Amino acid sequence: MTTTTAPSPVLEASGVTMRFGGLTAVRSVDLTVNSGEIVGLIGPNGAGKTTFFNCLTGLYVPTEGKVSYKGTVLPPKPHLVTAAGIARTFQNIRLFANMTVLENVLVGRHTRTKEGLWSALLRGPGFRKAEAASRERAMELLEFIGLAHKADHLSRNLPYGEQRKLEIARAMASEPGLLLLDEPTAGMNPQETRATEDLVFAIRDRGIAVLVIEHDMRFIFNLSDRVACLVQGEKLVEGTSDVVQGDERVIAAYLGTPFEGAPGADELAEVEAAETAGAATTPAPAPAEPTVPAQATDPTDTPDTAEATETAGAAPESAADTETPQTTEPRDTPDAPDAPATPETPEAAQDDASAESTTSKEGNAQ
Repeated sequence: MTTTTAPSPVLEASGVTMRFGGLTAVRSVDLTVNSGEIVGLIGPNGAGKTTFFNCLTGLYVPTEGKVSYKGTVLPPKPHLVTAAGIARTFQNIRLFANMTVLENVLVGRHTRTKEGLWSALLRGPGFRKAEAASRERAMELLEFIGLAHKADHLSRNLPYGEQRKLEIARAMASEPGLLLLDEPTAGMNPQETRATEDLVFAIRDRGIAVLVIEHDMRFIFNLSDRVACLVQGEKLVEGTSDVVQGDERVIAAYLGTPFEGAPGADELAEVEAAETAGAATTPAPAPAEPTVPAQATDPTDTPDTAEATETAGAAPESAADTETPQTTEPRDTPDAPDAPATPETPEAAQDDASAESTTSKEGNAQ
């Protein structure tokens, strides 16, 4: 009779919450990673994935909740978390640019060596033995990732994809039981992404559990045994790749479409209710006073410029046919206010001059 043992949990995060003042970046996230398992962590930009990683590795002290590694609550100190057995890479490459490839991997061995300051100063037999063992282990890791032939090269001279591999090798130098990878394929071409996928599978085959943050959906769904999706700092769904990628809430979150029960929906409803209440209590604006239109002046008081121009331009056929125009007195409008004087335009002045000239000629003719 064969018995199957359930995988033991390597990482247990319970109710992890991280607040920065009034901003809640991570809210009550529970996550478990078992031994020999690859778990993916996805979510839109700003969902709190890297903040959650920082809480797991001691860079941030969670406001609430706890993080345990193999049943032991981790202290909120990065070097103690690394010594316990959790290693990580970063979203932005953080290599020692002026160190060689081999030296960068040797830095990751510091938590697994027992030699102290005096041993390093005296350089006794124990120190030389430990240093030789560290160099041997570092060269094994470089051989594992395919960079043994560049051990003496400066890390800054490596191509981008090889720098990513070197960072993984440095993390593995601390002999972790759990490896956290923060967007390991960011900026890589398809060939480099495929090589990274094979590398992560090889790490898992060595008995190291892996927790991966990634935006490349094809990469993460092909790689992971389970996937968890964070949205606005809350875990929205967790399950197999088929379950998560077919979940309508995950699709809506990536497309920016609100969905029922979305994180932050209660806060949004409170804001809308407050705005509605504020609009109801705001007094209505007073009606504007009607504007009294200005009284129009009598059109007979203002001579028509066009008619004056036509009269001035028409020459009389004979002196007999021309009559002296009689002056008409303006209509008496006692109740109407005096209209403001209209400034005389150059065209009107020219028309008046032409009319006076014509009148004088007609008088002389009579």
